[in-house]
Amino acid sequence: MNRPEMTLFLFIGIVLVLVVFLVSSGGVSQKEDSSVEKIDDNLTVNSDMNTEPLENTQENITTVNSWSVDKVEVLHFHGEYQCISCINVGKCAEEAVSDFFSDEQNSGVVYFAHVNGELSENAALVQKYEATGSSLWIGVYNKDGSFSKEQNINVWYKTSNMGKCKEYIKGVIGAKLTGGG
Repeated sequence: MNRPEMTLFLFIGIVLVLVVFLVSSGGVSQKEDSSVEKIDDNLTVNSDMNTEPLENTQENITTVNSWSVDKVEVLHFHGEYQCISCINVGKCAEEAVSDFFSDEQNSGVVYFAHVNGELSENAALVQKYEATGSSLWIGVYNKDGSFSKEQNINVWYKTSNMGKCKEYIKGVIGAKLTGGG
């Protein structure tokens, strides 16, 4: 390859990298979804989501005593100042717990908390979970006395639709309660 061809090849490569970067980072304007409604300054939801209550079928009814774990902790770690995504992750998790696991929350089987990781009084909890920055962690206390923890990073991709986000968290917590996932 001669020098002019190499220069052209390099230029085309740089242009392609820039185009890919702009598209993936949102730098290129995309069509706005008209089904998204702004609820308040911090939260948006998709108006296409089904808001009908679940029927009281056997598969939708859970019994606290049937869980195969003692306790599931859902902890939203954050700093003093939060971006909109951090706030939405916390709202999604809190609403999922209160909407879908209120009986379990009242009995102590499921626990939710927002934890400011920058406060010294939360240092032990931050260390226990090895939390760094804004994150959502789920800790499971098993009936055999063991403890496991897992950071859920997939929730960050779900916050643009609060209904789907809450359903996702519901599935994650449900799996933890039954000893799966």
